[in-house]
Amino acid sequence: MEPQPSDFAAAREALVRALRREIRDERVLAAFAAVPRERFVPVELQRYAYEDRPLPIGQGQTISQPLMVAMMTEALQLNADEKVLEIGTGSGYQAAILSVLAREVITVERFPELASTAARKLEELGYRNVRVHVAGETLGRAEEAPYDAIIVTAGAPTVPQSLIDQLAMNGRMVIPVGGRSLQQLVRVTKTDAGVRLERLGECRFVPLIGGKEGWPEWETSENGSKPRR
Repeated sequence: MEPQPSDFAAAREALVRALRREIRDERVLAAFAAVPRERFVPVELQRYAYEDRPLPIGQGQTISQPLMVAMMTEALQLNADEKVLEIGTGSGYQAAILSVLAREVITVERFPELASTAARKLEELGYRNVRVHVAGETLGRAEEAPYDAIIVTAGAPTVPQSLIDQLAMNGRMVIPVGGRSLQQLVRVTKTDAGVRLERLGECRFVPLIGGKEGWPEWETSENGSKPRR
């Protein structure tokens, strides 16, 4: 028997209750209550949409587990009037969450097929303040900088200087940094006194591919995002 809309609504409420054990920002929780995660996963996996785990979305990529999405979103410390850059659109789910919490969301994806699918879903669901772009040869989207916040949904070997350069003063970036199979989630804050780094916990993400600051494609391996707590 296929899941019904009421089933998804109940599952979404249960997920928000579970997230509340870790997440304190009520605006973030409200965003999770509003965004239908089942619309961002393949049809055959919709019954698993509200389980707290990553799911495959094609091209060797995953939709991150809800807890990790919530933790990263909360760490951005968004208000309602900020411009956010997302590196790695994937399914579009994280962008949808961000759209509820920010004034404008710009998201880039290196796989054209995923970018196209995510853009269509976001349009269908009415997230009008999100713009999806296919990633270029360099990280981010410097031509539209500066950004009040940047979120990177793939693991980088180091914090990319090019993304720090795209942050506005007092801007925050949340990014997994480390090896190909295990990273540390880091919050980067750009201030007049310099750049401040805060470690938020271990995680696992697919590798960041891009220019001199990401992993060479031939060195990468597939990993779903998963917090280690």
